[in-house]
Amino acid sequence: MNTLHARENATERISTGSEGLDDILGGGLDPNRLYLYEGRPGTGKTTIALQFLLSGVTKGERVLYITLSETERELQLVAERHGWSLDGIEVFELVPPESALDPERELTVFHPAELELSETIKLIFEQVKAVSPSRVVFDSLSELRLLAQNSLRYRRQVLAIKHFFAQRECTVILLDDLSSKDDDLQLHSISHGVISFEQLAIEYGAERRRLRVLKMRGIQFRGGFHDFVIKKGGLRIFPRLIAAEHHTTFTDESVSSDVKELDQLLGGGLERGTNVLLIGAAGVGKSSLALTYVLAAAGRGEKSVFFAFDEGRGTLEARARTLGLELHEKVEAGLIRFQQIDPAELSPGEFAANVRRSVENEGARLIVIDSLNGCMNAMPDERFLVLQMHELLSYLGQQGVLTIIILAQHGLIGPMETPLDISYLSDAVLMLRYFEVNGSVRRALSVVKKRSGNHENSIREYRLTKGGIQVGPPMTGFRGIFTGSPEYLGDNETLMPLNSDEHG
Repeated sequence: MNTLHARENATERISTGSEGLDDILGGGLDPNRLYLYEGRPGTGKTTIALQFLLSGVTKGERVLYITLSETERELQLVAERHGWSLDGIEVFELVPPESALDPERELTVFHPAELELSETIKLIFEQVKAVSPSRVVFDSLSELRLLAQNSLRYRRQVLAIKHFFAQRECTVILLDDLSSKDDDLQLHSISHGVISFEQLAIEYGAERRRLRVLKMRGIQFRGGFHDFVIKKGGLRIFPRLIAAEHHTTFTDESVSSDVKELDQLLGGGLERGTNVLLIGAAGVGKSSLALTYVLAAAGRGEKSVFFAFDEGRGTLEARARTLGLELHEKVEAGLIRFQQIDPAELSPGEFAANVRRSVENEGARLIVIDSLNGCMNAMPDERFLVLQMHELLSYLGQQGVLTIIILAQHGLIGPMETPLDISYLSDAVLMLRYFEVNGSVRRALSVVKKRSGNHENSIREYRLTKGGIQVGPPMTGFRGIFTGSPEYLGDNETLMPLNSDEHG
């Protein structure tokens, strides 16, 4: 397909009513075609169908909702909870309300069980001819399947519906709640496109919802699963992140921590468009080190976003105050944003969308993920976490963003276990360790890996003080730093003096 033809097709697309789904489909749906939305009850089919019709109403189109399963009152309730109005949507109801037997009520509704299939189809066709809509939603095929009683008759009637609408300038969405025991693949062959909606129950936390485009003739779409949530205002769909689609030109320069000795250890600092993994035991100072970079970025007038999976904003601000790092002013100025993340309530797709919004809309130049352990709890499978982190880190790298990832190792002393190994994804790895000298607990920092540029191979002691993080000169005489049980055998001259302002 040449570029001109592709551009013409893109201008002819119509919106699904969801910005996220339009993005997945590369611009929306081809008009005057028949599509299938399938999924179990509760997956959001009715909501996304109403969004499709409301999108048409905003453009002044005539739209029709044909319902054999939900009453107009039920549809009205769905609309009200999303802050919508059904004004402008013609609802043709084939489900009798409670007052359907009232002899004084004008007979305008029908019960499908009391009609032959052909008569039901005839009533639907007559209503479409009377309204002449440009968008139609048919809810649902389950009742039509029951009326047909056998698969051959059902397929013929669905084909009849398709041929009827093919003669009219009308885009049709069929809803199917998958009540049949077998997958209705024959319906897939008839439809121009098929989108599957799923709801997953996890062992703890809120249910997860996702969709997948199974088929879309003539439209290049993003494959795979895409997370979504149902909130007031409709379905919020988060297209799966593909890093290769996003690239921004940026200046390749080192980013300073404003701690001279730390920058020296890192060979001049960390480079933009790279990511660094901070690993170590609980309480060793990983978050404090990350906060040091956040304050340094704010001092340069750059924006940072701190995603906290494990601690609340109040705890982090209190930690910063003990280190003499005043965050409040920078937070109020909009240079630093803390976002508390509840991994039990957040899907991976929503988190990735949040990170993208921070970079593209807020202009964040530094992203902190504290910690990867908490992020792991949001993922149903460790394999997918590695893949999703790979895409996310690739995306941030192409945007020129410095990313700091914190990973807590199990245990305080002795051999420490890392719950997940993503060191091969990291451009730099900083190891933080406790060590003991003459009955006092101290901290050591070393650069295990740094892809871009040189770095010191030495180990430096560091302290958490009221004046922030202080890093000492290179040290020798260590043994067992990688076993998790560092032993210092050197002299005391290279040790940093212990003061009363040091914090644990």
